[in-house]
Amino acid sequence: MTPDAKPAAPQPHAPAESQDTAPGYAAAQAAYDAAQQDTNMVQCLAPDGSVVREDLLPDPETRLELYRQMRRARHFDERGWVLYRQGRLGVFPPFGGMEASQVGTAAALTKNDWLFPTYRDTGAALTLGLPIARTLAYWRTSPHGWHMPADLKVLPFYIPIATQYPQAVGAALAERRQGTRNVAMAFIGDGGSSEGDFHEALNFAGALNAPCVFILQNNGWAISVPTRAQTRATDLSRRADGYGIPGVRVDGNDALATYHVTREAVDRARNGGGPTLIETVTYRVKPHTVADDPSRYRSEADTAGWDAKDPVTRLRTHLLTAGLLTEDSEAALLAEIAAEFEAALAEADSYPEPTPAEILDHVFAEPTPQLKKQRAEILAEHAAPNQKEQA
Repeated sequence: MTPDAKPAAPQPHAPAESQDTAPGYAAAQAAYDAAQQDTNMVQCLAPDGSVVREDLLPDPETRLELYRQMRRARHFDERGWVLYRQGRLGVFPPFGGMEASQVGTAAALTKNDWLFPTYRDTGAALTLGLPIARTLAYWRTSPHGWHMPADLKVLPFYIPIATQYPQAVGAALAERRQGTRNVAMAFIGDGGSSEGDFHEALNFAGALNAPCVFILQNNGWAISVPTRAQTRATDLSRRADGYGIPGVRVDGNDALATYHVTREAVDRARNGGGPTLIETVTYRVKPHTVADDPSRYRSEADTAGWDAKDPVTRLRTHLLTAGLLTEDSEAALLAEIAAEFEAALAEADSYPEPTPAEILDHVFAEPTPQLKKQRAEILAEHAAPNQKEQA
């Protein structure tokens, strides 16, 4: 090489051909199946509904309530698709197939605890008590859904990735400073766990022993990017090791196991034991949003194998086998859920159309001088055309 010659630019390491060409579904399926053989992944019910850990079974009332909440969540998800196609709901991120991951975690909280959901965690918010009508208004981008009920510590669904994690730690520390035993729970996806805010929050919470429970829903996809492509880590719960906090891996399609490990983490946080990271291993069988076309990055056949792992069917089979549920009692439950949703939909339809200035109403508890000025400008601009028509 001559003195003035430039060295060749280093070439990135090419992954093995099998890694590079393997479909995202195959990688996620293999990871899930391997995890079932991994003693590190907690499981109570096998995919066929049979019991594999008797010691993890909650009481019958809790099992039935988890099933009821999962059915409520699935009904909302299914009706959300219909409403979107009718032009009665905005772009909505479906979560069908992830009900156990969301219901099993949120069910471990009380209404005194904090919930920091991502945009896909409608099921978790409904489980904690967010009214269906308010939720529909939110996904209609209506101001009637922008503020949460006064008796519920649920934050609006987070669209930015991972920003909710440090904020959840702050809420948890605030509760401790006030002398309560309340905890904060924050959700994130596998893709979000590669964001800086995720790691900062875990370090923050670990260093200060915050009463916080972190839920990492590993659903196989970060929009169109499979987990294997955005990280070489195969057990995301072990990311907790770097911050000196417990990490637990659980079958995210098993509501009973998910509830068990989350309840333990919540109790530990309440009693001063600090934070826990819980990885729920599941799969996003639905598109990223109702406006997404997943056929551009995976085939419909890719998700077919996950029908056998459906969390609702799994718990239903167990309840029927255990004699806790019958065909008649389930029919009554589904009728009740449908009626509840339709009543909430009628309420959401009755909300008045928002005015332009309402966009500023829920920014701060006390409007700043700048917001007051902007509100006055919007009102004046909105009133001008009406004044011209009257003239």
